[in-house]
Amino acid sequence: MVTPTSAQRRIRDHQSLDLLALAPAGCGKTEALALRVAGLIDRKEIRAPQRVLVTTFSNRARDNIRDRLASYLPPAVRRDRVTVVNFHGLSARIYRAHAKVIGMSPDLLIPDSDWVGEQCRSRRLSFNMISTVRDTLRIAKQNAADDTEVERLLAESDHDVVVEIEQLRRAQNRLTYDDLPRLAELILANDTVAQLYRHHFAAVIVDEFQDLTPQQLRLVNRIGYKKTTYAGDLAQGIYGFAGAEPEEIDRAVRAECGLNVIEFSESHRSSPAVLNVVNALTPRTGGTLLTSADPASWPGGGLAAHAAFSDADSEAQWVIDFTKFVLTSAPNHRVAIIARTNPRRRFVDTFMEQSGLPFHRWDDGVLDTDTARIVKAMLARFDFARYQNAEDKLAYLRQVADLEALQDPSSREALAGALNWCYDLLDEGFSLTAIRARVRIGDQNTLINVPGVHLLTGHVGKGQQFDWVVIIGAEEGCIPDFRADTQEAVLEEARVLSVMVSRARHGVLVLQPDFSDHFDLMGHG
Repeated sequence: MVTPTSAQRRIRDHQSLDLLALAPAGCGKTEALALRVAGLIDRKEIRAPQRVLVTTFSNRARDNIRDRLASYLPPAVRRDRVTVVNFHGLSARIYRAHAKVIGMSPDLLIPDSDWVGEQCRSRRLSFNMISTVRDTLRIAKQNAADDTEVERLLAESDHDVVVEIEQLRRAQNRLTYDDLPRLAELILANDTVAQLYRHHFAAVIVDEFQDLTPQQLRLVNRIGYKKTTYAGDLAQGIYGFAGAEPEEIDRAVRAECGLNVIEFSESHRSSPAVLNVVNALTPRTGGTLLTSADPASWPGGGLAAHAAFSDADSEAQWVIDFTKFVLTSAPNHRVAIIARTNPRRRFVDTFMEQSGLPFHRWDDGVLDTDTARIVKAMLARFDFARYQNAEDKLAYLRQVADLEALQDPSSREALAGALNWCYDLLDEGFSLTAIRARVRIGDQNTLINVPGVHLLTGHVGKGQQFDWVVIIGAEEGCIPDFRADTQEAVLEEARVLSVMVSRARHGVLVLQPDFSDHFDLMGHG
């Protein structure tokens, strides 16, 4: 257990249930939220059987805060008094329990994959058209609209394929990720249902409030208006593509919390050198200037460096050499190789596979902690003969893993991806023992603490920290992304870069090519 800082103690001991905690990256926000939950329970401001609802935006952020809560609350208290869930998981629970309130069946298929994307690809739609389909569906569904109203809104878009996809969704009795919060909002419009949730959850914690969509904020308000702790930082608002509106949300949250605001400005994560890079971006991100809580504790003040390379192989080889040097000197360190997009990282990924270094792809579903446990258990009791005789082998894997028993949509998606991975390896001739050995996470370690090399994108790594961060692709077209065609979009790209830099503890290295004229950065060639 760590010794709380003064700001963390203020958050823990804050008497009012409504609070805005402005906490830039590395200032101890997750620890503060765990302390906040423990303080509310210890002071008996939340009395049994009422619970604290903690909302996150991903399973990995959920795992992170669960890990911190374990330092402050006994297992029985965490189980009986705290619910930690991401927004899609919360929406799915509300839908399953109360679908009949809005005249719907609770048995519609909960999403476990990007079904809309699959439909677009099956129709061979262009890249721009796929974006149009996604945006049109998202916008139509980010209001409390029933299915009839959604179809009316889509009909006005003049894109027949969007209407076709939505009609197919309904015909197949399935939901998409956009449907879950829409239906949850419709359900919570019923005062009786909303009152049930307000009574069940006596306090609400929202992690990364700047990433809320207006719809998600409305859901939070129906459950916990004036009894919600919001924590986050506008400089880390990087989900505009998903409908997040940081400035609008900030105004609404400040109006709700009034003077109940606590602001952090000391970083306990990063060296002075890393913070200098983060602070250099504040004119574009609108962030708070940060200082190191203990600058003398960082040898040499840390490291911040920039390098350019003449070709992709030289860049990738340098990354391998650097990570080998770090892990030889400090085997327990964690080195993150971060790119704005997966395609930009593909060269380093290829070299990493040949390097012999321990590495973990964060975009691989089998590395999700809970998913890995399920996959290991499935492989331990796996009947290979029945698998070989199955008419649909992937369906057999889903049945053995009991995929349908999972209610949380993000967990379903992660497990579905992991089962696809198992299927591919089995098809390539890997043994069950070999596959199980490759599931490196789930028993003792999590992605939050396992040493080695971590391959990820800026969005995926948000909320995490690493000893060293190597950012590849710091060139026009990648950062800012070539699709950033408005001033606000370009400013969000600066926030994405700030998020990537601020993952680093000891040092950050920013790499870019001198070869952009003859190198396909985005992987479209």
